[in-house]
Amino acid sequence: MNPDRYDEERFDFGERVRVTRNVRNDGTYPGKAIGDLLVRRGSVGNVVEMGTFLQDQVIYTVHFLDQGLMVGCRAEELIPAEAAWNPSRYEFRDKVKCELDLAIAGEVIVEKGSEGEILKVLRDNDPVHYHVRFPGRTLQVPESALSPCETDKQDAMEET
Repeated sequence: MNPDRYDEERFDFGERVRVTRNVRNDGTYPGKAIGDLLVRRGSVGNVVEMGTFLQDQVIYTVHFLDQGLMVGCRAEELIPAEAAWNPSRYEFRDKVKCELDLAIAGEVIVEKGSEGEILKVLRDNDPVHYHVRFPGRTLQVPESALSPCETDKQDAMEET
């Protein structure tokens, strides 16, 4: 990969990449129902093409040999295959629920049961932590303090 290229152009043709979130059919993959799981997070494939969507989103076509599928992935959904991979229960944009009150200096700022959205996975931490956007505030939260929202419970069940 050439470090002088724009950030949007992260991966080269043939480069091995790992997808960091489950990829589901958004209606553009033929022969599968909308919402069907296409590729499970952590899977490795090879970049076969790069293009754009709506003139501002870089999309990579990745061939996942083990699944026998070629799927379009956004740049933020991919990391180099050789990069450290610490599996996590949640990924970018997953909806989660806080399982306990979160406080700063003794003041509860996020109540148990509050819903939030994963903004970033901090895989270098052990255990994994997340930047979670709760209404009015973004916090770093350990995985053990979160559970899937109702809409994401099916994804969590598919992971086990």
